[in-house]
Amino acid sequence: MSHSKFVNFTRGGQAGYGFLAGDGIVDLFARHGTRWQTLREVIADGALLALADEAAGLQPDFPVSEISFEIPVPAPEKIICVGVNFPDRNEEYKDGQAAPSNPSLFIRFPRSFTGHGQPLIRPPESPQLDYEGEIVIIIGKAGRRIREVDALTHIAALSLCNEGTIRDWVRHAKFNVTQGKNFDRTGSIGPWLVPYRHESQLADIKLQTRVNGDVRQNDRTSRMIFSFRKIISYISTFTTLVPGDVIVTGTPTGAGARFDPPVWLKPGDIVEVEADGIGILRNTIADEV
Repeated sequence: MSHSKFVNFTRGGQAGYGFLAGDGIVDLFARHGTRWQTLREVIADGALLALADEAAGLQPDFPVSEISFEIPVPAPEKIICVGVNFPDRNEEYKDGQAAPSNPSLFIRFPRSFTGHGQPLIRPPESPQLDYEGEIVIIIGKAGRRIREVDALTHIAALSLCNEGTIRDWVRHAKFNVTQGKNFDRTGSIGPWLVPYRHESQLADIKLQTRVNGDVRQNDRTSRMIFSFRKIISYISTFTTLVPGDVIVTGTPTGAGARFDPPVWLKPGDIVEVEADGIGILRNTIADEV
């Protein structure tokens, strides 16, 4: 089954959104921009699947080579990230504790992410830029205190994340990772949104991260400590989830920090995050100018 792919982009300095058709883009903003300014409004109106059906029969308006990929949901109200969510990742912490009963969570700002094909930016404050490949779920239907049995009906779309982290800055304080997770453009989300239709798209898919072609992270979502249902239900206990909210669901073992000595990302590296049925998120690395 081929999956529909929605792209948020800039072209000639203008923001837009569209549908990937081979090597081209069907310009949906040109057709529907007066009704929906961005993909976030499309999601909020529950129109993603209808738009996918419409766009599937259209010829592309311009080639992919003319666009720059942006993060798929512009200006989301919330980006909530799950910390330790794979068994081997939990064991990395060597504190002898069993898997926790609730997920660790933290917040990232949209400015800390860039799009597919853009460089991740290594800041001058630290060389310790690390990768974390993750599955992203985009909320399509608002909810508070969502029951686990209903949780997946609140998903609009799937994407990928390289949850790039400045490692020494997540250890600046006693129990606080915010700083190391929020340097501008250290992470990426994309390349696109794949509309969510069925649980099989998530239940047991392979998630892999490669650096310069070497496999560094490799696991399956069926092994996650906290299921997608649990994550949505738990987060919605304390905050209302709204359309366009982004949930980054956790990374497998194998980040650069775990090598001895650690292996940090450097200019010239190419990082790829791939998941079955979603695609490949690819970024280079550059120093901040």
